[in-house]
Amino acid sequence: MTKPLDDITIVEIDNWMAAPSGAAILADLGARVIKIEPLSGDPNREMGRRPKVDGPIADHDFQFDVDNRGKESILLDLTQPEAIEIVKKLCVSAQVFLCNLLPVRQTKFGLDPESLKQVNPKLVHATLTGYGTRGPDAWRPGYDVTAFFGRSGISDSPREGDDGIPARPISAQGDHTTGLALVSAILAGLRLAERTGEFQAVETSLYETAVWTQASDFAPTLVDEAPLRKRRRDESLTITANRYLCGDGAWMMLNMPEHHWWPRFCDALGKPELKADDRFTEARDRYRQMATLVSIIDDVILKKDRDEWGRIFDEHGIIWAPLLGIHEVVSDEQAKAIDLFPEINADGVGRYRTVRAPMYFHSVDTMPERSSPQAGQHTVGILSDLGFSAEEISRLKDANVTS
Repeated sequence: MTKPLDDITIVEIDNWMAAPSGAAILADLGARVIKIEPLSGDPNREMGRRPKVDGPIADHDFQFDVDNRGKESILLDLTQPEAIEIVKKLCVSAQVFLCNLLPVRQTKFGLDPESLKQVNPKLVHATLTGYGTRGPDAWRPGYDVTAFFGRSGISDSPREGDDGIPARPISAQGDHTTGLALVSAILAGLRLAERTGEFQAVETSLYETAVWTQASDFAPTLVDEAPLRKRRRDESLTITANRYLCGDGAWMMLNMPEHHWWPRFCDALGKPELKADDRFTEARDRYRQMATLVSIIDDVILKKDRDEWGRIFDEHGIIWAPLLGIHEVVSDEQAKAIDLFPEINADGVGRYRTVRAPMYFHSVDTMPERSSPQAGQHTVGILSDLGFSAEEISRLKDANVTS
């Protein structure tokens, strides 16, 4: 079965989650991804939460697995010249070199765009950093907590009021969003390299991806440079776009433009008299009386459970969604219907569910197939493919070039 990228080889030098997550998607799409790890392995190994179950599956590193499934692993000490030569040999026949090395480290190791262009003049060189490869902070390491959530304004905008506590970053959300941006850049780079026959260098960063996710707010702010108002629930711009607590303690989210949804919302709530209430006649009236109106709606919503409100809102065509916990999403019927959590297999563990990439092909199966490799699992095979003999591989191990 032909997959979109089954003729592509990617050499990957990175760690943690952002760049590896992008490479995992490319592996799902059929690419051969050779992950180069330090002799001690990617530091993200063994860092994730273990599931609260018994048996062999309890010790499987699922967090590492989701960002590294379908790859091959080779261990190399990049501080040794022989290791760099191995990387360059891999790049000769590869289509993509992917890394999250800061520019100064790329140059130090001879893995910067200009150096690898001499190795393979048709290569796509892809870099993911915290803040970009130019400017005063190009040197600065960045995690998604700092570069994606903190510096970009994401953790500031959702505060409840100007004095509210900054929002807590969601684990790896910035990494995986930026991984998608990296995939887009690489695919465009491959297309351009194919058309021109020329070397391409592409990049993205946690910082710029985070800014893009907030482009709707940045657009006017670029004009007036005014701070965003941190609105509490009772300061919402519209009563039909808010969060409401139901009688069973569950929350629901509503998001509807004001102009024609207000009457329908009143009918769904069983409060048609609100439509004739002089305090709430026009949208501007409802905005001025938002605190009072939110209090009224809160009292109504609290009288029924979320499932009951869901049925009522569906009957009235209200746009709503349950606010689910992650543990609830894994059993969501809609997630099952779109195969959001397909099963894969790992030796010694068996079959288990994972998260697929947010793209679906009607003509070909791009679901994940293999779990992540053990550290260095493919070292001997990869070196053998490059022409190294058993004796040479043994010497490289003795010299701690590989392990």
